[in-house]
Amino acid sequence: MGSRLLRAGPVALVMLLALPAAAFAADGPTLDDSVSSINTMWVLVAGVLVMFMQAGFAFLEIGFSRSKNAGLGVAKILTNYSICALAYWAVGFALAFGGAGAIAGTHGWFLNVGSDPSGSGIPLVETLGISPASYLFFQFVFCAVSLAIVWGTTLERINFSAYVIYAVIFSALIYPVLSHWIFGGGWLASNIGMQDFAGSTVVHLIGATGGLAALLLIGPRRGKYGPDGKPRAIPGHSMPLVGLGVLILWLGWFGFNPGSTGGAIGNRFAEVALVTNLAAAAGVISALAVMWLRTKTYDVGMAGNGAIAALVAITAPSGYVEFWAAPIIGAVAGVIVVYGVVLIEKKLDDPVGALSAHGLAGIWGTLSCGIFTSPRLADLNAIGDPGVWYSGSLHQPGAQALGVATAFGCVFVVSYATFWAIKATIGLRVTEEEEEAGLDISETGMYGYPEQFIPAPEMGGLPGAPAPPRRPLRRAFVPGRRRHEDGRRLYPARGLRADPAGTARGRLPESLDHRGEGLGQAEGDHRALQGLGARRPPATQAEARVRGGVEGRRADQGDDPPARSHRLGGGREAVRPPGGGGGPPPHQRGGRGRAPGP
Repeated sequence: MGSRLLRAGPVALVMLLALPAAAFAADGPTLDDSVSSINTMWVLVAGVLVMFMQAGFAFLEIGFSRSKNAGLGVAKILTNYSICALAYWAVGFALAFGGAGAIAGTHGWFLNVGSDPSGSGIPLVETLGISPASYLFFQFVFCAVSLAIVWGTTLERINFSAYVIYAVIFSALIYPVLSHWIFGGGWLASNIGMQDFAGSTVVHLIGATGGLAALLLIGPRRGKYGPDGKPRAIPGHSMPLVGLGVLILWLGWFGFNPGSTGGAIGNRFAEVALVTNLAAAAGVISALAVMWLRTKTYDVGMAGNGAIAALVAITAPSGYVEFWAAPIIGAVAGVIVVYGVVLIEKKLDDPVGALSAHGLAGIWGTLSCGIFTSPRLADLNAIGDPGVWYSGSLHQPGAQALGVATAFGCVFVVSYATFWAIKATIGLRVTEEEEEAGLDISETGMYGYPEQFIPAPEMGGLPGAPAPPRRPLRRAFVPGRRRHEDGRRLYPARGLRADPAGTARGRLPESLDHRGEGLGQAEGDHRALQGLGARRPPATQAEARVRGGVEGRRADQGDDPPARSHRLGGGREAVRPPGGGGGPPPHQRGGRGRAPGP
């Protein structure tokens, strides 16, 4: 009896220890739950990387803008991102992924489901087995990136209200429907077999097409084209910001393409990341090489556009091609963007090169799937056929071309109609005076770089400094100056009045022909280096008065503003020649439609 008890004791102890573990196994996460959590985490992290691309777009657009328009870029990015977040959650996600219909989804409005993929009613979420909230966020930031691309073509002259109206329509209708056709199981993917892994067409071509529609209606910036119709360079104020923006976008693309795998299990996202990086590197090298052959210089802006164009091009084939094809696709994109920018600039004023870097490169990237898609990855994605390089068939190139033409045509028609309606009602473009003054002060009521436009005493920079004198608004007609409708000028004809009328100023160190906001003939050549030519003799007081007006400009400048000095030591008086001015400076008025300050 005793021996039996001794033998039974250890068995009973093991059973008692096993009971809590069995209970925990019954109530704790299963293997499927762990897989779902890991994949959900990766998709969410990838979405955060894509969201960070908004900072890259901000730096890129601000750097390519003149300093008087820099601050508005921040307001635009924040506003559009926020509108897109609400519109896509309420309507867009349901249209894009709420069902497997041929045209659009049918459910998921104001998405409000739990974390269980099986009960979400979203087919693709159930297939991937990830949280619906994570997938919604990931697809929303794609929509926000596409919307950000639209505005690159309209820098420095578009009415801010147009941002708001188009952002709602784009986020709730245009982008969701087109993304459903390709990403959400719509007719282009299911019936035609179009391949677009992460959005060369869905994200980038759609955004560039909307930008093209806006650009055709809004026209070029003042001073972009000379009297002979030839384009003139309008340099951005900070190429370091442009470079920083490109690097942030490059980083964000590692969420963009690898995140489109829908999960981390299986390590496929690492392959997509390497393909992405190889293409981007090849794009930079090819763009720099082309610019060296053309101009014997290493163009910083083109190097950045080469990287972006290659990243755009590899977005569609990133999940369909092998490693060796990625540098080829990226290098071709780098060549395309250089010649695209040069040719498009002859007729259209695209300040950041969005039509080339996102439009032409997006088309090339989508078509490259029809050439380089490998049989292994075509079977893995279960969409379309291998490219002509492997199969010898033109079926897949034809499917890709049909998808590109369809997306471009539909988006262009709807976008053009939207912008036409905006132009016919509230106006698409700011006034001429607001454009010359800069959208910072006319749209937001403040400068992005106030130190460049507002004297230190007015900024409170000098403790105890007396307030500068204020002169009453002068309404008398001055030859060479134009009036606004109400007789009050937002700014003088030759630039902004940074210091109050009557404030003592030192001798102007440079000729007035090289001062003021805007461009002159010296900046018309892309390669003209300021300061290397012969200096003009200082202007006399009489000449200064004449040159201060519109009639005093050189005949070859037409109605364009004069050239800005690129030298140091010009002082804040450089933003406007002497000779008086009509009323308080813009920074004292507080922007468009605001009463003068105390």
